[in-house]
Amino acid sequence: MIKVGILGSSGYTANELVRILLGHKEVEIAWLGSQSQIDKPYHQSYQNFFQIFPLSCVDASELESMCKQIDVLFCATPHNFCANILTPKILESTKVIDLSADFRLRDVEIFAEHYHTKHASPALLAQSVYGLCELYRAQVKSARLVANPGCYPTCSILSLAPLLFHKLIALDSIIIDAKSGTSGAGRKAALDSLFCEVNENFKAYSITTHRHTPEIEQALSEIAKEPITLSFTPHLVPMSRGILATSYARLLVNLDSSELRQIYKDFYKGEYFVRVLEHGLSAQTRWVKGSNFIDIAPYIDTRTNRVIITASIDNLIKGASGQAVQNMNIMCGFRESSALECAPMFP
Repeated sequence: MIKVGILGSSGYTANELVRILLGHKEVEIAWLGSQSQIDKPYHQSYQNFFQIFPLSCVDASELESMCKQIDVLFCATPHNFCANILTPKILESTKVIDLSADFRLRDVEIFAEHYHTKHASPALLAQSVYGLCELYRAQVKSARLVANPGCYPTCSILSLAPLLFHKLIALDSIIIDAKSGTSGAGRKAALDSLFCEVNENFKAYSITTHRHTPEIEQALSEIAKEPITLSFTPHLVPMSRGILATSYARLLVNLDSSELRQIYKDFYKGEYFVRVLEHGLSAQTRWVKGSNFIDIAPYIDTRTNRVIITASIDNLIKGASGQAVQNMNIMCGFRESSALECAPMFP
């Protein structure tokens, strides 16, 4: 049995962390840290936990001493918050899984460009491991600090990795067209997230400037062993949760869709949370909702000589909290799927 603490407990990702961890037989939630909800019962923020989860939020200003009480710290905090509060003493006493972008990008200049602030703790970047479990499992296992990937990058990277590993596509031809539900913007009040702004509307946003672009390029460049520059355009869909990413690239070899599908199946053989769909199926957000699965459907358009890959995840689970728990399981030597084996919910 291990004890965990959660910082930033008022957000959607923390809510999902609590829900998942309550079902983990080898985990006890020791405390919830929140700057805005100190001393308030957690069910006052999330009524779904009424009479289920008795803890109240606490002031986590004495974090170093609080981390001596726990084995794992989840930071579900705003960008550059975790980097500001992490110290060597904290990392000595507890393992840290950061769900923000603070330790995902290895280049501090790229971080500053996309997050519009100087990185608060560049010295810790060398210690961090990018926590995309299916690709970096060995590094995660021995890590003290894990950077949990972003939701769009998780979906995009896993859907394109086999193509780059096997050098099947032209590196300068990659286009990712992705859509997300509104929970990706967090729980804060914002004009663009109001019901009347989102309902019966569909729009692209952060065109050419989205923060997840360099994160996707960084991981894919490592797989390809060459620098990659790609086009990534996100869209906001009037639904609560889910991501669908459709990726396009120019094919370099002669393959048909069945052969490509087999390449994907071989690449992800034994990966419980990666489901390569059969011919005739496409990835859909409703079939992964509430789960830690990613569905991937690879196709080849012989008319244009392009690969077309659709992939879907739940942005709050595989794209955030579920993957964080998956990382925790790896770091702590638990069965990787512990507390994450539930089937997607439908409708």
